[in-house]
Amino acid sequence: MTDAAIYETPTTREVRLQDGAGTLRLGALVYAGIAIVVLLLAATAGIRVIPNLFDLLRGILLARYTGAADTALALVFLMTLVNVSAFLILMVGVTARELWALPALWLLVGLNVAALALLGYTPSLVAIVIAAWAGVQLGRDMRAFRVNPVMLKELRGRMRGVRAFLVLSVYLGLMSSFSMLLYLIYNSLTRASGSAAAGEVGRVLFMGVVGIELLLIIFIAPAFTAGAITGERERQTYDLLRTTLLASPTFVIGKLESALGYILLLLLAGIPLQSLAFIFGGVSEIELILSFVILMVTAVALGTVGIYFSALLQRTLSASVRSYTVIVATMFIGPFVTSIVIDFIIRLLFESGSPLVSPLLETILRYANLLVTSANPITAALNTQALLIERQAVGFWSFTLSSDGSTIPMISPWVLYTIIYLVVSALLVVLAVRRTHQTEF
Repeated sequence: MTDAAIYETPTTREVRLQDGAGTLRLGALVYAGIAIVVLLLAATAGIRVIPNLFDLLRGILLARYTGAADTALALVFLMTLVNVSAFLILMVGVTARELWALPALWLLVGLNVAALALLGYTPSLVAIVIAAWAGVQLGRDMRAFRVNPVMLKELRGRMRGVRAFLVLSVYLGLMSSFSMLLYLIYNSLTRASGSAAAGEVGRVLFMGVVGIELLLIIFIAPAFTAGAITGERERQTYDLLRTTLLASPTFVIGKLESALGYILLLLLAGIPLQSLAFIFGGVSEIELILSFVILMVTAVALGTVGIYFSALLQRTLSASVRSYTVIVATMFIGPFVTSIVIDFIIRLLFESGSPLVSPLLETILRYANLLVTSANPITAALNTQALLIERQAVGFWSFTLSSDGSTIPMISPWVLYTIIYLVVSALLVVLAVRRTHQTEF
């Protein structure tokens, strides 16, 4: 046996981690298949190929749910997608030996047990078995999991310098100045018109602060991660890092966590400015929580796009340009244009009395419109707030079709937005790890 073969032979610990990650990958694939089957069954039930199929599926997949049958099927699809994203994220955490991976794995088991007990969600049996088996595999060597050393090094280095506090000061200064300017402008306009509602002032301030936070995150998150790996190559320290005992997942995840940790600090620092809206009223605590979720998911998604191109390309400038191009095209221009086209088709068919009108076609178009608007952080946030104000809907709500007056279950855009971009982020991290591993040989 050659020295190279001995070096490449994995240790017992690495074999256990690979087996655990493979089990979690299997869980993600199984639940992706379940999601596809549920979607096909929902389409079959929608066109009424089999009578009472909605009720039959509710009895099998969500036995203890007492609501509408179509809402039950939508809830099953949503919970299945949540499990897909959870298994992908845990797989990434296990391959990187993250300290949070094992507790999160057993938390997933507990949540699925609760879903089975409270709602009768029978697909959770698959998650319980697969996650428990992965937990048993990984629990044999708990010392393999630790706080990511790359993340600690990067965060300590960033916070020891002046730059981190300067960025934080500029960030808060811009938001404070914008909030004050927005308040003065809106206050002067309401005085001139003679209608000044304190609740409206609070809502405008809140939307303004969240908007400027979202804008800054769009510029900051990819910039922090696009140079994470390419910067090491340009400083000629990449080869030195790769000669250490750090595995590729640990290296990539550590770089990503250090950038997201600082962005999380920026978001937490901006919460007091968002909370100023409570002085004027018009904003609830749930709006504050959901805005933080949308902002954090956006930061994670944009950060993973940057880390992927940083692993794929050789130069920071190329990685940054490619990251911003993909982000603008897929998160903003694409969903915006598609939404306009779908809205035009809906108005042309269902508001002009076209003979092509059918409940099935309208349902497909309404769901497609929901999907594309949920892919854009701006439209997702605005539509979520509108639903909270008009319908007090945080999760599911009912939409009345204009074709026949029947109702279909809809979901708040922030839920779809979170699930879509968590799944995409996990996939991008896996691809970045694979690309980094390939460059070693």
